[in-house]
Parts: sequence; C-alpha cells; structure tokens
Amino acid sequence: MSPSDNSFYEKGPLTSTFVVEVDGDPIGRFTQVDGLEMEIEVESIDEGGQNDFSHKLPGRLKWPNIKLTRGVTQSDNLVEWMRQSAGEDFDGNKNKLTRSTVGIVMLSSSGRPLREWQVEGAFPVSWKGPSFSASDDDVLTEELEIAHHGFRAESF
Repeated sequence: MSPSDNSFYEKGPLTSTFVVEVDGDPIGRFTQVDGLEMEIEVESIDEGGQNDFSHKLPGRLKWPNIKLTRGVTQSDNLVEWMRQSAGEDFDGNKNKLTRSTVGIVMLSSSGRPLREWQVEGAFPVSWKGPSFSASDDDVLTEELEIAHHGFRAESF
C-alpha cells in the first residue's frame, strides 16, 4: 500500500459528511448521498445452432439519479436551484436548461477533504421537504435529487 493510501485511512473515511458544490459554489453540507453508481447494460445475443449459451456484450453505461439528504436549514438554495429547471425561472431563461457540474466532497470526521466526485451535466429533478408530526422528535430533513451524465472520482 502506498503512503497516500495510508493517509486516506488515517484521516478517517468512516465517519464523514459531504459538502456539495454547484459550479464551484457550496450549497450545503449533507449527511447522506445515495446513487453514486454506474452500471453497464448487457446485451444478450443468442447464437443460432448453439442453444446452451448466449453471447454477452457490453452496452450503454447507466447512471441513476443521485439523492442528497441534509437537515433542514434556513437556506432556500436547493429550492432556488430546482426552480431554474422548470417554471417561471426556466421560462425567463428562454426554456433553456442550464446543466451544472456538482462536486460532492467527502470530509473526514476532522473536516479534511478525502475524496471528491465531479458529477457532470447535472440538474435538479426533485426536492422533498420535511414531514411534520407532533408525535415525533426526529431530525427534520430535506432531499434533493439530481439527474446527470456521469461522474468521475478524485482523491485528495
């Protein structure tokens, strides 16, 4: 294992939060990120005369939407970014979708950056606010879901 690999583990990747940036501007600290995944579709081709197997060939690369979850804050930046993709703000931009680069930076428990995912061609597709109940004392959260064209990972 190289020294850089040791430093990654020494900085504590097990307990972390995530800072999310849109086009380089921080939009908040998040406690959960889901959907950092990719999958290759597999095409099966049955060969004539050979009935005991199918040829498997790689197809398109699929990237599911990414869901970001954080505690509710006083900031409306998630909703504002969402409005740029539809409604009056979208109409005011001549119905032109502005895609962004989203940086998801994993921080160690001491606040040091450990790893970053650069999500390309991103735009918000869903925002979900907190659920209120007088009988619960759970932490209130909000969620933002983004569609994108893929990502690349970088270590610090």
